[in-house]
Amino acid sequence: MRVVVVGGTGNLGSSTVAALARDDAITEVVGVSRRPPPHGTLGARWVGADVTKDDLRGILTGADALVHVAWLLQPSRSPELLEATNVGGTGRVLEAAGASGIATVAVASSLGVYSPAPPGTLATEEWPTEGIPTSLYSRQKVRVERMLDEFQAQNPSTRVVRLRPSLVFQRSAASEIRQFFLGPLVPARLIDPRFVPIVPDIEGLAFQAVHTDDVAEAFRLAVVGSASGPFNIASEEVLDAAALAKLFHAHPVRIPAGWLRRLAQVTWLLHLQPTDPSWVDLGLEAPLLDTTRARHELGWRPRHSSSEALLELLAGMRDRATGGTPALLGATRGGAH
Repeated sequence: MRVVVVGGTGNLGSSTVAALARDDAITEVVGVSRRPPPHGTLGARWVGADVTKDDLRGILTGADALVHVAWLLQPSRSPELLEATNVGGTGRVLEAAGASGIATVAVASSLGVYSPAPPGTLATEEWPTEGIPTSLYSRQKVRVERMLDEFQAQNPSTRVVRLRPSLVFQRSAASEIRQFFLGPLVPARLIDPRFVPIVPDIEGLAFQAVHTDDVAEAFRLAVVGSASGPFNIASEEVLDAAALAKLFHAHPVRIPAGWLRRLAQVTWLLHLQPTDPSWVDLGLEAPLLDTTRARHELGWRPRHSSSEALLELLAGMRDRATGGTPALLGATRGGAH
């Protein structure tokens, strides 16, 4: 089996490439990236290509499966660039996949496709997918899901899998994630549970995390298996203010959600940090994920809890950890999930 991974050098892509390369049923993994590492990195053959403009059909010709995880999270101040890569690029990838007759297409979607939900809601894959209206990230993920609906209708013989993970963390992506969401506002030496005396207790703040390796395993199972459709991917452990306070040995302090959004707005406008305030809306309004379907139909089980994934990320941020690909060196302008 020959598998092509588009966006293979970022947080999710690098682990997915490695997981696929370890599977004896897969004879070749081809990684596609704007800035590919040397051949053999992570067990893959690498091809340089930009999804917004380069030929993709030739890369996909002869492949049995496509895994598409290319996605820009930044720069948030250049929505045209995000649109061209995330929506336009995905459209070009799907067009090439259809023309190449690939049997299996697996795409990284997100919890961000789900409509707002009351706090504590565990959404199954049947929850409405209209997204969080104020979030550009969410709106683009919803548009990609609609594109996948159209692709399925036009290519009924292709098995289409869409994974909808929660927050995706690993140590190797620490520098990349810190750059994308914190910037220079928070010194690396302060990203340590010992220096977190309080945690914000905000109505609606509750989330799940998932380790990048666990999402990569879900992609491997999707490629070599026979399941199709959407799958929620997350650890069952929910992190809310009480859980975070216990994890960090800190004290929860009640903070109105409006204050947090205004703080994000002001610091973003002042270029003190790169995260636009719509991410606050996404964090507070998106539902928690029910992963029953992934466990039963994919045979997927996470090896890491939400706490373990979060603590590993924070330790990596403190240590300025990086990965072995250009995208994970913490010096890029964009990147994957």
